Amino acid sequence: YQFADFQRRSLLVWLFVAFAAVVIALGGWRGTAALGGLVASIAVLLIFVLPAILDGRSPVLVAVFGSAAIAFLALYAAHGFTRMTTVALIGTLAALTLTAVLSGVVVGFASFTGFTSDEASLLTLFEGIDVRGLLLAGIVLGAAGAIDDVTVTQASAVWELKAASPSLQVTELFRRGLRVGRDHIASTVNTLLLAYAGASLPLLVLFVLSEQSLGTVANSEVMAVEIVRTLVGSIGLVAAVPFTTWLAAVTAHSRPPAANRN
Repeated sequence: YQFADFQRRSLLVWLFVAFAAVVIALGGWRGTAALGGLVASIAVLLIFVLPAILDGRSPVLVAVFGSAAIAFLALYAAHGFTRMTTVALIGTLAALTLTAVLSGVVVGFASFTGFTSDEASLLTLFEGIDVRGLLLAGIVLGAAGAIDDVTVTQASAVWELKAASPSLQVTELFRRGLRVGRDHIASTVNTLLLAYAGASLPLLVLFVLSEQSLGTVANSEVMAVEIVRTLVGSIGLVAAVPFTTWLAAVTAHSRPPAANRN
């Protein structure tokens, strides 16, 4: 006999069932649609993103197109084929493009190699895998979920403002929607930081035990990568707010109040 690992599959299945039940109980049909979008997102990762990277495609381009496909499926599945959803999708695509370009520039100037983990080092045993490109792709994919959240919130807020006050003009819609966006950004940026810090907690503990200076710790590639992930992702996140809010204000103002959700 040989011990491989503990059996956890039944626990994972029941946990997912509990998660789905909570989402459906609170969200109803909208929650069911959101779960369908989640399944579609996993399918895009497994069927398109990972095979394309293994085929030697550019990980950054694959991540951008994969994130765009995920955003398309998830947004329209959860929110329907409406003008509001289209506005959120356009804002998401613009922010993803900015994040990809900015991450490429920053990673280039930072001289990252991409070898920040044992898994990345093992990939050198396989031909045709761009480890540095995987780093860039990870930054884009990591920011995609938060960007979706922000763009939908901004578009929805502007639509509701227009429905509540049909007389509001584009400038006033933009100004009020941006006020909502500032509050949302303040919490979302912190969410990104805590997500990356939580994933790297054992590493942070090791750095504290090493008793090195803060500058030395931040300069190491393994830590600098996480800092870049947080800051570049946050810049893309923040940029999505004014653009999506402006686009939503223009689009909502061009439609009669009764048809604002269509």
